[in-house]
Amino acid sequence: MTRLVPGKGKDAEICEVIREVYSDDPGFGYRFIADEFADRGYRLSERRVWRLCSKIQVFSVITRCRPRGKKSGAPVHDDLFEWHFDADAPNTAWVTDITEQWTVQGRLCLCVIKDLCSRGIVGYATSSRVKASLAVAALDDVMRKRGYPQGVIVHSDRGWQFGSRKFRAALRAYEAVGSMGRVGACGDNVAMESFFALVQKNVLDRRSWASRRELSAAITHWIKRTYHRKRRQRALGK
Repeated sequence: MTRLVPGKGKDAEICEVIREVYSDDPGFGYRFIADEFADRGYRLSERRVWRLCSKIQVFSVITRCRPRGKKSGAPVHDDLFEWHFDADAPNTAWVTDITEQWTVQGRLCLCVIKDLCSRGIVGYATSSRVKASLAVAALDDVMRKRGYPQGVIVHSDRGWQFGSRKFRAALRAYEAVGSMGRVGACGDNVAMESFFALVQKNVLDRRSWASRRELSAAITHWIKRTYHRKRRQRALGK
């Protein structure tokens, strides 16, 4: 049943729901919060949600992506997407990137692969060091899980790991096609930059981590519980 919320008299009720949604996922901006209202049976405009979020100082913790100081290799692949990060069918276009975080035990490096059709995380690998073998391990993982599809475009930034001979050899072995963005242009791999911004704010920055295993488990839990099941993808019609 749809609940109409006309007039300013209901603003207090709306603000309480905004705070509840935001406390569950601080990565939600006003658009995602408005989506939650629709799912709960409210009929509200995004503009009204934006106004009330501004009033009570509720803003997404996700900031604009910035280059993370990664070393860049030679452009061994052309950019086959040119900012058009869409796919009509699963296992036709994937994007990948690497991030890292320190724990008490030491550094955890994470390589993730995302399917542009489902917008889901379809494979990943972790290591204590950023190496070409980490990117290859993530590719091995997704190929095994997805039944070894052929002709998949795998897009990355120009991190040296993705331009290495090992990773290029793995692409050839799986009959996949490489694609690369420009140096220092986060928009050329925005699908992964936005995902890592969510991981950073929702998992990595929430607390200190004692071990790599503990942090890896927390990331996996967040992906399965929140990112895949609760966070709406506007590219998929919410």
